Amino acid sequence: PKALEYYQQALAIRQQIGDRSGVGTTLNNIGFIYSSLGQYPKALEYYQQALAIRQQIGDRSGVGTTLNNIGTIYNYLGQYPKALEYFQQALAIRQQIGDRSEEGATLNNIGFLLDAQKQPELAIVFFKQSVNVIEKIRQDLRVLPKEQQESYTQTIADTYRRLADLLLQKDRVLEAQQVLDLLKVQELQEYLSNVRGNQQTQQGVDNLPPEKKISDSYNQLLNQAIEIGKELTELQKIPYAQQTSTQKQCLAQLTNQQGQIVKMFEEFTRRPDVVASVQQLRQTAKDQNVSLQRLRNISDDLKRLEQNAVLLYPLILEDRLELILATPGSPPIRRTVAVKRQDLNQAIVNFRSAFQNPNMDAKKPAKQLYDWLIKPIENDLQKADAKTIIYAPDGQLRYIPLAALYDGKQWLVERLRINNITAASLTDFTIKPQAHLKVLAGAFTQGHYEFQLGKQHFSLSGLPFAAKEVADLQTSIPGTTKLLDKDFSITATIPQMNQNSVVHFATHAAFVPGLPEDSFILFGNGDRVTLRDIQDKWFLTNVDLMVLSGCETGLGGTLGNGEEILGFGYLMQNAGARAAIASLWSVNDGGTQALMGVFYAKLKQGNITKAEALRQAQIALINSSKDTVGKQRGSSIEIEDLLSNVSDKLSHPYYWATFILIGNGL
Repeated sequence: PKALEYYQQALAIRQQIGDRSGVGTTLNNIGFIYSSLGQYPKALEYYQQALAIRQQIGDRSGVGTTLNNIGTIYNYLGQYPKALEYFQQALAIRQQIGDRSEEGATLNNIGFLLDAQKQPELAIVFFKQSVNVIEKIRQDLRVLPKEQQESYTQTIADTYRRLADLLLQKDRVLEAQQVLDLLKVQELQEYLSNVRGNQQTQQGVDNLPPEKKISDSYNQLLNQAIEIGKELTELQKIPYAQQTSTQKQCLAQLTNQQGQIVKMFEEFTRRPDVVASVQQLRQTAKDQNVSLQRLRNISDDLKRLEQNAVLLYPLILEDRLELILATPGSPPIRRTVAVKRQDLNQAIVNFRSAFQNPNMDAKKPAKQLYDWLIKPIENDLQKADAKTIIYAPDGQLRYIPLAALYDGKQWLVERLRINNITAASLTDFTIKPQAHLKVLAGAFTQGHYEFQLGKQHFSLSGLPFAAKEVADLQTSIPGTTKLLDKDFSITATIPQMNQNSVVHFATHAAFVPGLPEDSFILFGNGDRVTLRDIQDKWFLTNVDLMVLSGCETGLGGTLGNGEEILGFGYLMQNAGARAAIASLWSVNDGGTQALMGVFYAKLKQGNITKAEALRQAQIALINSSKDTVGKQRGSSIEIEDLLSNVSDKLSHPYYWATFILIGNGL
């Protein structure tokens, strides 16, 4: 209501001074406000006024925006044919003027419209076109604008999510896996901006032959509409009273042709050739072989690792959880779990509550999530003889470590190694780790810093066990460079990072949902770097592993959709590091020292992957109350000593489960 008051004042002034373009913009904005208030007839009234002015002054971009907004209103009102008419007009203009991001938005809106009309095959065609436009824009490093207008009926990520949902409903699993991989990249874009992707993501989503036929037919109509629109625009620039009789006749003919095109758009979904293509999709889509090469690539990549690896993509939907499992020897497998998003989120909250309190029994909530995430694919894992899960979690599932799910007898990490990834398309598993460990270790051990960042106040003290943690590291791996407190500064640390294969920071960090600028790593002298600084300035091309072993380095105080965890992993990869380790909740300082000591002792032995070294360190803590643990030995530090130095009962997952490995840990 307050916005409306100011827009009305602006409108009066712009009308008074004859600012026609400004009047059109403000009328459009007022329409948006009424739409936001749910007053759709009123919104439509202002949008129509804005459209008339924008057409009169030849503002093609503005006309496209307002047409799209009018389509959105008719969509809200359930008048789908009318909505489609306006969306199609908007699409023609946006293609004509080369506005790629808004073209993607309108294709998305048409997709949702067809989805609402129970035409999933056609909705998939338009969602795919929308996704492919977005991926091409990303490759060009153009930032997708987030203007305050009704360009999208949903967020961009929801386009990917809904497309994956529809594909899974049609049992088109390989295509869905491809979309889910691109979804991770889009979520990174929405959190960090300027996420370029690569040649693989640029290709977007494959189109099946019948879908290409439908797209080609539709684009033929669009091209006709664009040509007519161009001629009409030129004629409309001349006031009607000043037009010659020939021009008026031409205007009438073009207007008539435009009406015919609109009618052809309306009848498009009922055309015999389109109906036949849709029928073909219904019968054969899941068996189409357009993505055979992609299937071979996934299979070959998994085989090449020689670690009995499988790729797991969960997708959280409102009414269910979808699990997509890619194995070396077969097409991706889909398993559907009947659990509502609300119930899944509650289970995640229960899990985190139990895991952050070493006095609580964590096995019950861990078993619940096991039953939803792993039990449905247990047989598939056995058939594949899986030893490694390459895991691309979705949404809030990023807040729980897969390693800490419980099958009723043991933790998952006792059976399988877990390697988290941002997206398969962004992860290079072909690069092998360096044979020689060279470590840079920084620690914040004493002192206290208070500061405000964004809306959050932070009060952070030194970590007493961090000094012992890096001392053990220096003993275990000779030649380790150690930086403590005042010496652990941005100036002293950052220039040295790329001269080492491992960079280890025992300090505080917080990664905040939605705010890369408010997400930070704290140095021992009080310096801070934000995720944005990392994105712009860090080069870690020689680094195999980046470790943040301090409290809650995977996320800030509030939970969102896990984009900050995804963002951290991506930024480490983008800077050049092969893999990163961070924590998902505030950790016990002494327990971390023990876990990291065992991890590096294992890593130093050689012929062991980072994922396996972390797994064995976690198992060592799980078994810390058993007599057999002390018999394991590291190269320079006895694992028994590492565990006995800490008095806490380390077998509780509070101590060992918090750390996840992201990137290439294999």
